[in-house]
Amino acid sequence: MSDTEDVFICESATVEEGGKGIRFPVRAFGEDATGFVVRFRGKIYAYLNRCAHVPIELDWSKGEFFESSKLYLMCSTHGAIYAPESGACAGGPCRGGKLRPIVVREADDRIYWHPDQHIREPAPGQVNGVTDSHTE
Repeated sequence: MSDTEDVFICESATVEEGGKGIRFPVRAFGEDATGFVVRFRGKIYAYLNRCAHVPIELDWSKGEFFESSKLYLMCSTHGAIYAPESGACAGGPCRGGKLRPIVVREADDRIYWHPDQHIREPAPGQVNGVTDSHTE
């Protein structure tokens, strides 16, 4: 990993198994965007909130990423489904596509994400319409 500091997302208890994901602001490939973190089979996973089929946000409403069986993440617009543990396309129009992962870690009952060369913290004051993750 680089010397970039990890960024706090939320308290661990906020991300429930198969429940709502927590959105957080990022700067991806030079543009304001959002990332999200979900819990699946006891582990946390984070991705850029951008469908591999068409670059639009996935969630049905803020934080709603899982489809009804809670086994897959699903794009609300085109129905592309993704494996939560890998981000790989599991069906629909995303054929062979994959969600862009964001490195996350859980420590001391808190969840953090790690910026990389393509996904960084947004500039101060720029949150792309994402509300404070502590209150969602």
